[in-house]
This record gives sequence, structure tokens and C-alpha cells, in this order.
Amino acid sequence: MACQEHQTCCFTGHRPDKLPWGLNEQDRRCAALKASLNRELEELYRRGFRHFISGMAMGCDLYFAEAALALRERRPDVSVEGAVPCPGQAGKWPQPLRSRWRAILDACDLETVVQQHYDRFCMHRRDRYMVDRSATVLAVFDGTPGGTQYTLNYAMDRGREILLLDPARPEEAAVRFTL
Repeated sequence: MACQEHQTCCFTGHRPDKLPWGLNEQDRRCAALKASLNRELEELYRRGFRHFISGMAMGCDLYFAEAALALRERRPDVSVEGAVPCPGQAGKWPQPLRSRWRAILDACDLETVVQQHYDRFCMHRRDRYMVDRSATVLAVFDGTPGGTQYTLNYAMDRGREILLLDPARPEEAAVRFTL
């Protein structure tokens, strides 16, 4: 089911606390970002990408997973993987988000649990898992330090192509970086 690395794109992005609209997905900027994710996924598909991996974190990861699942509806040769850092990832989230997370995972072609217990490094292990299996990383990143920056630094160290979307300008096309 999983494609070769050169056909795989993973995603990293901010959680709601770093997004200008927070949890308000009705905000026009959130809608614009989701539209940009859809456009970028169509372009990646056109370039030959068939497997998409989401880290399933709250916020942009879920937007990406939903966009990848929508792409799969239009393009049946697409597969979507949810990479979960540990089984309790969504355990403390508000109930509606936990239900959404579970529904997305249930719709994925593959659910990968990176490790069986939480520790302070499990998110980093999940991020490395995704990057190590991908040729390209699509990211929503505003330049602030944190997990997204960690993942992008790791991707750069591994020589991966990086496509950046700025949450402050969500309607703009992704900026492409390659080493």
C-alpha cells in the first residue's frame, strides 16, 4: 500500500495556538489555507506523488489529512497514512476534536503508531518517521520556534524538498526550497 519515498509527501504545521484564527475554522484565513492545501496536493499529485502522511496533531495536521482524504476521493490511486506518535495522542483534546481525529484515522489507508507509550521525544520520533519516508515535506510555518521548525530542520538535514505555506498569507502559493 505505501508508495516509494519519491512518491511520498508528509506534512508538518502549526497547532491552533500558533494560528492567527486559533480554533475558529470559519475564519476566512483558515478557509484560504485549506484551499491552498487542496491546490498544493493537486500539484503534488500532478508531479507523481501518491502517498501522503499526516502526523495527526491538532490544527494544520488535521486540515492536511482531510485534504489528502478529499484528494483520494477524486484520485483513487492516492493513499493516506496517519502517523500517530503514541496511542494517547488525542486523549486530552476536547471531545469534538477527539472524534474528528478518530474519524480521520479510521478513513486513512494506514495508521502507524510510532511508539506504544508517551515520552517527551515521541513527537520528534513521529516527525522523523514521516520525513524519513518522504521526498517532500509540505509545511504551514510562520517562522516561530517549535515542533514544526524541528521537523523542517530535520528535513533540510535529510535533503528533502520543502514546500512552505505562510499562515499569515494563506492564499499565496507555497514557496519551494530544495538543497
